[in-house]
Amino acid sequence: MTITDQQKKILGLLADGEFHSGSVLADTLGVSRSAVWKQLHSLTELGLEPIAVSGKGYRLERPIEFLSGEKIESVLMENVRLNISDLNIHDRLDSTNNHLINLAKSAARSGTVCLAEFQTAGKGRRGRSWVSPFGSNIYLSLLWHFHNGPSAISGLSLAVGVSVIRALASLGLSGIGLKWPNDIYWQGHKLGGILIEVTGETHGPCAAVIGIGLNVYIPDREAAMIDQAWIDLTRIMGGVSISRNRLIGMLLNELLPILADYENHGLAPYLDEWRSYDCLEGHPVVIYHGDSAITGNAGGIDDNGLFRLMTTDGRACCFASGEVSFSKK
Repeated sequence: MTITDQQKKILGLLADGEFHSGSVLADTLGVSRSAVWKQLHSLTELGLEPIAVSGKGYRLERPIEFLSGEKIESVLMENVRLNISDLNIHDRLDSTNNHLINLAKSAARSGTVCLAEFQTAGKGRRGRSWVSPFGSNIYLSLLWHFHNGPSAISGLSLAVGVSVIRALASLGLSGIGLKWPNDIYWQGHKLGGILIEVTGETHGPCAAVIGIGLNVYIPDREAAMIDQAWIDLTRIMGGVSISRNRLIGMLLNELLPILADYENHGLAPYLDEWRSYDCLEGHPVVIYHGDSAITGNAGGIDDNGLFRLMTTDGRACCFASGEVSFSKK
């Protein structure tokens, strides 16, 4: 499903965040005032809520910076640019991960990047949906082929987490933490997540689709749909807007070198840095593993990236997978 030409046109006119009268919009679009109202109303399907003020006209809640391949590429380092085979920007997808998984089946190359302005079925962990309003956040997926099977890329989501923190730090953001195995947090609130999906042979070539979702700005209406503590970069920055294009470029600058070298060195080069960002260690947690819920204190990660838990009865346990719940006082 695509965004209509009329929706694109009206979004282009309203992207500056300023008021535009209904008559000017109608004249520019070559339609009636009632047709303008219908197009404005249709934007709610994209997670946008146009504001109408009598005597002023219509505007969006905030300006929109459209994704631009040219602007993203202007940020990329030369070695990173050479490792990107395709950079595709879509108005609307069900999920950037789904799109790349399908492309991987038709021999898409390593370094294929997929971005979307809007997702209709964005994916989080354990089948959760990811709130994805138009033009507001980062929905990025990247395809990379590995030669030696999924076991050779164990712990990759942790290394990807390190790349995300590095990119955010390069833009002057501090205090960002990592929650095992693949969540981005700020002061106990979820800022983003990583979802890696692997297809291919158990001990042979495989394709990994690395999905990164980051909250840049969540409109209030969309925020009401989120059932956990959350935060976005705009709120962290006190209302200052962050360029999505620049941030995507910085993410790719940090992520591509890690992927290109991961089969050679694995998780080891990133362990200490990941531990320095760990926002769980020492805190009471519950880990949900299969049908079991085990309580204890988070004990960081071991050298293989497994989650360590000190249970309430004094046992030390390690987990390769699971869902961790915590609260920071």
